[in-house]
Amino acid sequence: MKLSIGVVKPCSSYKHLVFATTTTSTTTPSVKQIYTTSLAAKNPKFSWSSVEYDSLTQSVKLGKNWMEYQGSNNWEGLLDPLDDNLRTEILRYGQFVEAAYRSFDFDPSSPTFATCKYPRNSLLTRSGIGETGYKMTKNLRATAGVQLPSWVDRAPSWVSTRSSWIGYVAVCQDKEEIARLGRRDVVIAFRGTATCLEWLENLRANLASLPDDLARDRDNHVNKKCRPMVESGFLSLYTSRTDTCHSLQEMVREEISRIFEMYGDEPLSFTITGHSLGAALAKITAYDINSSFSNAPMVTVISFGGPRVGNRSFRYQLERSGTKILRIVNSDDLITKVPGFVIDNSEVANKQAVNVAGIPSWLQKRVEDTHWLYADVGKELRLCSRDSPYLGKVNVATCHELSTYLHLVHGFVSSKCPFRASVRSV
Repeated sequence: MKLSIGVVKPCSSYKHLVFATTTTSTTTPSVKQIYTTSLAAKNPKFSWSSVEYDSLTQSVKLGKNWMEYQGSNNWEGLLDPLDDNLRTEILRYGQFVEAAYRSFDFDPSSPTFATCKYPRNSLLTRSGIGETGYKMTKNLRATAGVQLPSWVDRAPSWVSTRSSWIGYVAVCQDKEEIARLGRRDVVIAFRGTATCLEWLENLRANLASLPDDLARDRDNHVNKKCRPMVESGFLSLYTSRTDTCHSLQEMVREEISRIFEMYGDEPLSFTITGHSLGAALAKITAYDINSSFSNAPMVTVISFGGPRVGNRSFRYQLERSGTKILRIVNSDDLITKVPGFVIDNSEVANKQAVNVAGIPSWLQKRVEDTHWLYADVGKELRLCSRDSPYLGKVNVATCHELSTYLHLVHGFVSSKCPFRASVRSV
């Protein structure tokens, strides 16, 4: 299946920023650049040229307004039209996700397959994203809990790789950047699906109840029969462990505790960002942080191309905790439309009636009983591949790639002017 993208005339407003399409590059990005590469650089099955985001607007001092850009007002007035400062922040967090992709060993023939290619102290610079002012403090691994048939023992080892490097934690250490941001920012960045067992976990699309240490009720009036639930495979990747590898949940909690001990007296924020599977894990991580730490500072999720994650109670509890989520969605990306069925966004967790979008009323109860009833969560920034005159013909895979998302964020102006003319191919 291919999506045919026709020629679109871009808007003539906004006279800065350049989009360049290249096949190779030896340029070392500066602080003001965001340089991203599609998965084609790591996996030959993807056929998307690399892209370079150059000449970004001058980073402005957020100062006392930083909470607004982190979503304290749910980004009201900043998304349509897209505020230039917010655009720069979204792209800045996008490069942390790109670093997670670039640092992952995708080669199944490599003895270090599914591990991080770079040392912790040089990962951000060696991944090519330039100086960020952040220091990586923790490697994160995810473990698949899916049960495998016995014949898998005869397959190549990469098929059954159970634990793999999924991302990292980085803390802003540069004094000038801390002053610009208005606080010390902590980034948790996750890559998307890469291993066979991660793909299998993605297919376990029925909802599962959160364990007791995650599903702490914040409101005694919430319907007790409607427990927070998330997609089984995502939950498995977050909570599974082996004899030699702690769970992703344990790693996150340990590092957050350490960060609180070191910087708890300072203005602090947690920004959790990810693409695809990483976007799903980002939401679960945010939920866990606010469930596990009563003194948690502002927690914000910036998700790119994320699938649905949980039910309406999961959404309700996230909202009650003050977690802010900005979902960046490409309307041509099928991954953002799965799994399961979705309820109307006007619904809340403690309502008894369920209104399932596009489902006849007589099927609604059965859908709910089968644990396939999902709810979108957070504020949405909706983009569309067809609005860019430079993407040409793209297929399902390229609609989902992180590079496509960053290109669309780079060019988006507003719902009335979806793509600016000055973002051009060269």
